Amino acid sequence: MKADIILSGVGGQGILSIAAVIGEAALNEGLYMKQAEVHGMSQRGGDVQSNLRLSDKPISSDLIPKGQADLIISLEPMESLRYLPYLKKEGWVVTNSRPFINIPNYPAMEDVNAELEKLPQKVVLDVEAIAKEAGSVRAANIVMLGAAAPFLGIDYAKIEEGVRRIFERKGEDIVNMNIKALRAGYEVAQHLQ
Repeated sequence: MKADIILSGVGGQGILSIAAVIGEAALNEGLYMKQAEVHGMSQRGGDVQSNLRLSDKPISSDLIPKGQADLIISLEPMESLRYLPYLKKEGWVVTNSRPFINIPNYPAMEDVNAELEKLPQKVVLDVEAIAKEAGSVRAANIVMLGAAAPFLGIDYAKIEEGVRRIFERKGEDIVNMNIKALRAGYEVAQHLQ
């Protein structure tokens, strides 16, 4: 088993929480893991990206070479496009459809959507709307994780357990809200593949 994953978005969207849950699930699955984080501006709204490498064999580097990512998980549609040079030809993109417009020259959404439409293997969904329906828009990142779960190569139950472990210190209500969000994203992705 080997999975090279790029996580992307903007500051404040919860990219690093997604990485923490996947990391917890991977370790629980007995996998090796390496992670490299590249943060943009330290304030909310700067681009954030993380390389996450999982394998059943030792991993040498924490950086994913161009053309080698199996999966791009992005909470911001333009940010998903930024990392396409890293995606394998047969790789998947799982991205939010709702933009976080943080720059004055953000491209027209028609152009962003046209580029996303060209991708052969993608799941594009409005994670904020799904999170709101599931109980809290603050869990949009966990909805995204649920949508990406089928492509991670990790048993779904281990991902759910990772959510429990990462959020348990915040109390049972927060854990349950995030589990509900995870399931909602997972169910939607099943219908969009």
